[in-house]
Amino acid sequence: MRKSYIKENSSVLSVLMRGIDALVVVTMARFAYSLWLGTWIVPKHYELGYTVSVFATVLVFNYFKLYRVWRGGSKFEELKSVFYALITTFVVLAIASAMTKTTDSYSRGWFIIWWGLSFVVIGGYRFAIRLMLNILRRKGYNQRSIVIIGSGAIVDRLVSSIEENRWIGLQLRGVLGDDLGSFDRARILGGYEDVVSYLEANPVDQVWIAIPLNQMDRIKDILSDLSLFSTVVKYVPDVFDFNLLNHSVTTIANIPVINLTDSPNEGINAFVKRCEDVVLSSVILMLVSPLMLLLTIGVKLSSRGPVFYKQERVGWNGTTFNMLKFRSMPVDIEKDGVMWGNAKDKTTTKFGAFIRKTSLDELPQFINVLKGDMSIVGPRPERTIFVDQFKKEIPRYMQKHVMKAGITGWAQVNGWRGDTDLSKRIECDLFYIENWSVWLDIKIVVLTVFSIFRSKQVM
Repeated sequence: MRKSYIKENSSVLSVLMRGIDALVVVTMARFAYSLWLGTWIVPKHYELGYTVSVFATVLVFNYFKLYRVWRGGSKFEELKSVFYALITTFVVLAIASAMTKTTDSYSRGWFIIWWGLSFVVIGGYRFAIRLMLNILRRKGYNQRSIVIIGSGAIVDRLVSSIEENRWIGLQLRGVLGDDLGSFDRARILGGYEDVVSYLEANPVDQVWIAIPLNQMDRIKDILSDLSLFSTVVKYVPDVFDFNLLNHSVTTIANIPVINLTDSPNEGINAFVKRCEDVVLSSVILMLVSPLMLLLTIGVKLSSRGPVFYKQERVGWNGTTFNMLKFRSMPVDIEKDGVMWGNAKDKTTTKFGAFIRKTSLDELPQFINVLKGDMSIVGPRPERTIFVDQFKKEIPRYMQKHVMKAGITGWAQVNGWRGDTDLSKRIECDLFYIENWSVWLDIKIVVLTVFSIFRSKQVM
């Protein structure tokens, strides 16, 4: 294994990155001032403001764990953390400014440009560093030597994953364990009883334990053996065959907890998504209000009954709400009972058929978004009677309710709507929940708009 300067000086690099982040924030403050106000001569109170920002940046970035080791982690997860950390930093600065009654002393345009430049530069240099490290690791630099202790199929899966992702910089020495089946015999270093003797003769950076959970006594014995060494120990739980959704590891009251199924609609994510919904739905409702007035008139003239059609749907965490639509069907269409699908056969007016084909009947749902019942992007909600049926027929159907229901979603922009295959729709919904980000929401909104202009239903 090649000697790694980066590995030996990782703590120095962490301190250095703190300094770079602080320097970037200060430099971008001055640059933003010159861009917005046309001069490099900065008043004293501005200098005081961005001096305070240095301390706020380091503290907040540390809170968001931006100085931890990101080896093997997602570059986009790091960028997301930078995004949220900078938002938090600037919110702290805004609150401090409000508390000291100095808000009017600072230019809002300067403040916004300062934030934007800081995100671009900090996110950009961190992204570039990660790319450079990945290239170096592929070439054999900045490696961590590891040994796997375990048995069963999980070992094969783990070894394959390490070898297929050489950019993470893990050099596998081999495996210690029993019941290794068809595993390459040349890479078997011994059994469980050889752990101590092997590590005494062959020090490694990390030991990964991959023993099934039903062998808890064995795990305890191995941990006891490993307590004789200062090696970093990681445990890989055998949960790959579970139906995982947005899984993660957290600590609750100092107790490590593996989240097998979790909702991304929590904490800062929920706040960001709610801000996204309120801003976009408010703008959209203002823009389409003349159109909605015309549609109201069209509904009233085309058939008797109310303008809006209210229908109970199941949303986030299984709670129900009344979803709004422009009424496109006769008021007594369901007098003989509710049927899933065949929506086209239920429409009797030309105007109703038109607003359903163009998805204009969905516009009132932006009111649901403002109320907080729905999100602009998310899994489409279904009626209570059908949810009770589908949850018994479609695997993992209820898991889509860990996310707030949406007007449009990943399933809809991929063509799975209306009477299409429910299993495929659920597959898309769960993909969206597992991979949720603001950027994915924006992509879905853009694809939805393009689909509407191509006269295809997506909502």
